[in-house]
Amino acid sequence: MADAETSRLCVQIVWSHFGPLTAKVAFALLTRGRLSLAQLIRFTKMKPRTARVATLVLVQQNILWHSNTEEEGEMLEFNTLECLMRLRFGRFVWQAEQLFGSSGAEIVQLILDHGKLQQPDVISRLSLNNPKSSSLYSQTLHKLISGAYLKPSTLLSHHSPRDKRIKYEAEEKAKITGFPTAKELREAQETAEARLKREEKEAESVGLDGVYFRVNFDKFNTHIRNKLIEMATGERFNRSAALVMQATLKATEAKQKSVSDARSDPTSTAAIAMLISDDEGLSAGIVTSIKKASSASLVKDYLGLMSAIDNPTPAGKAASFISLTENKVYVEFEIVSKRLRRRVLEAVARERHGDDGVRIVRLLLDIGKMDEKQIAKVAMMPNNVVRPLLAALSSDFLISTQEVPRSADRNPTRTFYLWHVDLHKAYSALLGHLYKTLYNIGMRRQAEQEEPTVKAVLAKRARTDVAQDENLLSRMERDVLKEWETKREKLTVLEMRVEEAVFILRDLDKVGSYEDI
Repeated sequence: MADAETSRLCVQIVWSHFGPLTAKVAFALLTRGRLSLAQLIRFTKMKPRTARVATLVLVQQNILWHSNTEEEGEMLEFNTLECLMRLRFGRFVWQAEQLFGSSGAEIVQLILDHGKLQQPDVISRLSLNNPKSSSLYSQTLHKLISGAYLKPSTLLSHHSPRDKRIKYEAEEKAKITGFPTAKELREAQETAEARLKREEKEAESVGLDGVYFRVNFDKFNTHIRNKLIEMATGERFNRSAALVMQATLKATEAKQKSVSDARSDPTSTAAIAMLISDDEGLSAGIVTSIKKASSASLVKDYLGLMSAIDNPTPAGKAASFISLTENKVYVEFEIVSKRLRRRVLEAVARERHGDDGVRIVRLLLDIGKMDEKQIAKVAMMPNNVVRPLLAALSSDFLISTQEVPRSADRNPTRTFYLWHVDLHKAYSALLGHLYKTLYNIGMRRQAEQEEPTVKAVLAKRARTDVAQDENLLSRMERDVLKEWETKREKLTVLEMRVEEAVFILRDLDKVGSYEDI
């Protein structure tokens, strides 16, 4: 089950998108775990028909999983990640418009509104007022499908993958003779995950006839990740380096299917240089010995800079953006993602505890476990400053303690307490705070909208005659409407910034791992 902050946010999202009845169903499943339909009716105190309709709506929107087991029968389970992804729908529509034009944005928005749709339904709904545009929508839909921006909605996508993952892991562990080692357990987990992904891929390899399509969030998330990497490159080096990184990511964009990839597919320097126009002025961002260097030569210099080729040490590799192997260029998503998450952690530590807090967090990340005296000595800070700062950082779950007893009775007076940064725990705590912030933003937006004056003006604007001619609104009503739209825009910008931090901590944490987030 999800924690309290995640549950509150998911219930609020469901309420704002589908109304209070479906929010009741979501609340029951989030607080009590998976339930049968009979249990759901009892806990929500809803009429059976109403509960069934609310459940069908959430299943159609891919927010509920259902499974049929011999022990429990048919059970319903809430898909938390799918619900939280709804905060990103506006960005997905905007991205589709940038890539495929207004027709692509309309198709993606229609499918997001309905959860899943068949190809004829999409074309018929969009070309209802203009039958001649059906060919345009058909071509755009084909591009979205071939580019993996839409994927088939299969039977497996409606079942919780956790059940099969547990089953497959148990089967792999049963093959191990004797007491399993950590390596064997990890290999069993990876084999089970690979088997599950293989089944999903086989289920999705179907034709177009009679297939329901849904939006592939992973593909759209790759564009968000690429933009973050491009911005990080510009901050680390300069605008010209960011342009080279943009071209590098563009060269392998078609093969990027998920944010869980540890590195990109290989590309060449020539392919990158072809995507950069001569007008970009790459020579302004780097000093070379040649007066008029070619575009390919400049690109090669920038790639060497971003791969930290002049620093072949573990520290240099950890600070790199790409790697060069046998004239092939790879973007190291895993390395960059780790740095982005660490940057969020340090930003929170600086905001709450100042530069001294960041100094201690960086020290523990670089060196590892240390006791209080060692921290004070290495950080060159007095003990009376370090002690309360460690307590404050620990209360925010940014650092943790490791007990090392000197005797078998584990007497606290004879125990070493070593401080360290538990990244998984720290990131989970930060995610909880970010979910709480998103919930507060949503509540603020709702409170502003339900203010009596604003509510009356919005109701009047919803009338058909006023919608066609807003001059029917009085000057005071237009001022109220303008003030409300300004507040809503500010809250939306704030929500997008917080959601970007959530993307870094949650979605980029899946890079190179097999864990559920």
